[in-house]
Amino acid sequence: MSSFGKLFVVGTPIGNLADITYRAVDTLNSVDFIFAEDTRVSKKLLNHYNIDKKIYSYHDHSKDSEVEKLTNLLESGNDVALISDAGTPTVSDPGYRLIRECVKKGVDIVPIPGPSAVTAALSVAGLPSDSFTFVGFLPQKKGRIKKIEQLSEINNTIILFESPHRLLKTLNQLFEILGNRQVAIGRELTKLYEEIIRGNLKDVIQEFSKKSVKGEIVIMIGKNDDRINF
Repeated sequence: MSSFGKLFVVGTPIGNLADITYRAVDTLNSVDFIFAEDTRVSKKLLNHYNIDKKIYSYHDHSKDSEVEKLTNLLESGNDVALISDAGTPTVSDPGYRLIRECVKKGVDIVPIPGPSAVTAALSVAGLPSDSFTFVGFLPQKKGRIKKIEQLSEINNTIILFESPHRLLKTLNQLFEILGNRQVAIGRELTKLYEEIIRGNLKDVIQEFSKKSVKGEIVIMIGKNDDRINF
């Protein structure tokens, strides 16, 4: 039997703090240490549930020494939880490199399921959900157009993440390359100003051109099929 501690990959709310499982709260209370993408953000959640644990930072730009710190804690028999700012760690969030390192060392890695912006948005999109392709964020510069061109070959619902300041640029590029596809845009999911905008790309571009856009955004694109209409 391994003397290592366990690494718990814990899903946390994507906005509404009530969207956390009993098991996630129990796990965060029971582990010895918590590693979080942004400790300032995660402390709001931990304080809300009166979870008092030593918390360290782990993000995309973490140095090898920080990864080593975490694995050393596990090798010493400590249980550790990994959380991101929102949603499920490693899904367009930090954690992949750490998971790989723990796999190499034989550490038990335990998923604690929780919220995900991908499935939350898809569940209310009104687009076919029997098959979908999650792309995450498009490249910001190099390879961006090529990546969008590749999307035209995908024959199911496509899901992207996007930031507010790039939303219109992305929607216009999607329109130019993919044509006037049916889309659903999820913004600020589970939060006070949550909204889902549905329609074709041309209409959605006009809608977002009229207002300032804030918050986390999920873009869902219907496949090239005339039968898919809002």
